[in-house]
Amino acid sequence: MDFDDTPEEAAFRAEVRAWLDAHAERLAPGERKAAVIDTRRQPDGLERSREWMRTRADGGWACLTWPVEYGGRAATPIQKVIWEQEEARYRTSPSMFVIGHEMLGPTLIAHGTDEQKRRWLRPMLRADEVWCQLFSEPAAGSDLAGLRTTAVRDGDAWMLNGQKIWTSGAEFSKWGMILARTDPRAPKHAGITYFVVDMDAPGVEIRPIKQMNGGTSFNEVFFTDVRVPDAHRVGPVGGGWRGAITTLMNERAALSGGMGAGFDDLLRLAQRTTLEGRPALEDTAVRQRLADVYVKLRGIEFTRYRTITALSRGTTPGPESSLGKLVSAPLRQEMASFALELLGPAGVVTDRNIAFDGALWQDALLGAPGGRLAGGTDEILRNIIAERILGLPPEPRLDKDLPFQEVPSSR
Repeated sequence: MDFDDTPEEAAFRAEVRAWLDAHAERLAPGERKAAVIDTRRQPDGLERSREWMRTRADGGWACLTWPVEYGGRAATPIQKVIWEQEEARYRTSPSMFVIGHEMLGPTLIAHGTDEQKRRWLRPMLRADEVWCQLFSEPAAGSDLAGLRTTAVRDGDAWMLNGQKIWTSGAEFSKWGMILARTDPRAPKHAGITYFVVDMDAPGVEIRPIKQMNGGTSFNEVFFTDVRVPDAHRVGPVGGGWRGAITTLMNERAALSGGMGAGFDDLLRLAQRTTLEGRPALEDTAVRQRLADVYVKLRGIEFTRYRTITALSRGTTPGPESSLGKLVSAPLRQEMASFALELLGPAGVVTDRNIAFDGALWQDALLGAPGGRLAGGTDEILRNIIAERILGLPPEPRLDKDLPFQEVPSSR
């Protein structure tokens, strides 16, 4: 691993710092930057995030790795890492547009027509139009190719019917990228087509899902005879799985970043809480658990450095980049659970105005299980690692080549 910037990287880092110094405030020592915006408690959060993204776009710092003709900088992956490292030092609004910028934009760039790119990429980059991802279904989550939402050809358009679930940001999105089955006679991976759907179109119904932490950041979306122009089809009819893989690869990369509450927060908690009349940090068992968390976090950090080093050298990262989410998501849950043990009865208080640390750890615990599902469950990631990294025999997939309409179903 190489921890030092090359001369070119150092020059780029200095350029980033100079621009950020001119357009944002540095965080105070010890100040922790919010990882996400909670629109329940910050109703102006979307607009603040949009304003910051427009400032970035005007300065040429939005969607750095996108091609220049679509508003990006054609930056290298390591330059994107440098930007993220530096922006984390400033009091800027967290982005609410990761789905569009990191997942759907790259899919359009790879598979969209020139007209589609001209129409959608610039407004997406500036956050003038917000996007959501419509993939998962009640009976097709981990087995995405088992989706049952249909699109039937109707002249120069398609009639869309079905249901999607766990759709983040659907309530404020203008456009959605959706997978639908267009040929039930083909094997399940071959009968899927990729579309862009207007979320304001007649027949689209968005219902918020009430989460156990009180939030409604996810939605279920119903489509009833929604008309989608054929010009909104991304890629060939029946070729949607290629676009889906592009989106999912970018999704996994986008979800492998920050962990929210970190080790310093946990250490401070152990210093400030008591156990049998003494600071919890003085307890041997507490110190052992803190050490275990620290070692795991450093392992994730240094594994990420291997990926960064590969990017810096212009080479493809090794298989270690596939392990980040599988390790970090359960660890996040473990840290939050440990924090609530330290808090004792105070851990049941969820009101941010009176809870310890503003209910930081309560929110972390309630949100952690979702992190083990989004972007691929623990089980799916283990399969990927076993088959594609370790070379173990794949699990039997008896329905892979069957026409989808012949695949047994409980529905």
